[in-house]
Amino acid sequence: MKRPLLITDCDEVLLHMVSHFDAWLGEKHDIRFAFETGQFREALTHRATGELVAEDRVWPLLTEFFQGEMHRQTLVPGALEALGRIGEVANIVILTNLGDEAHPWRVDQLASHGINHEVVCNRGGKGVPAKAIIDRYNAGTTVFVDDLPVHHASVAEHAPEVYRLHMVAEPLLAPAVPAAEQAHARIDDWPTACGWILERLTSE
Repeated sequence: MKRPLLITDCDEVLLHMVSHFDAWLGEKHDIRFAFETGQFREALTHRATGELVAEDRVWPLLTEFFQGEMHRQTLVPGALEALGRIGEVANIVILTNLGDEAHPWRVDQLASHGINHEVVCNRGGKGVPAKAIIDRYNAGTTVFVDDLPVHHASVAEHAPEVYRLHMVAEPLLAPAVPAAEQAHARIDDWPTACGWILERLTSE
């Protein structure tokens, strides 16, 4: 019997990110992250004027945060325990949208929280790399977890057989993010999500 597989995102799924990004933006750049927008590119505003931060500054600010401030990120409640239970029956791979240069940072960061699973870095849609991971593991039933609807659409296109769970684990952001149309379910907490995932991974 083929061993099942969990492919999971990191930020806003395993680790809180935007709340700490917001704090750092305020301290360092006098910028706030507008959680109520449910967006990313349109969420950064100058505190003094309320004007949007220029789009060409958004990703450099994000890169600066990941280069020097990843230690701020905190574990999502229940994530470690859920991975422990899921890891008893399935392989686990963390598919994160960071450049390859950030791979050792993310591996070390996750290890510091007790998470020691394979990390794959990616740019762009996650459907193609998710399919490659599934093929490499010769996986059976697979569940994919991510906070961004665009990635659920990508996985639905390239690996439609995969169960897709939409999770936005940041309470300040979750109410502003609509459920992903291409996901099979939306669950924003790990204790509930763990049961949903295990039910699918062990159903065959």
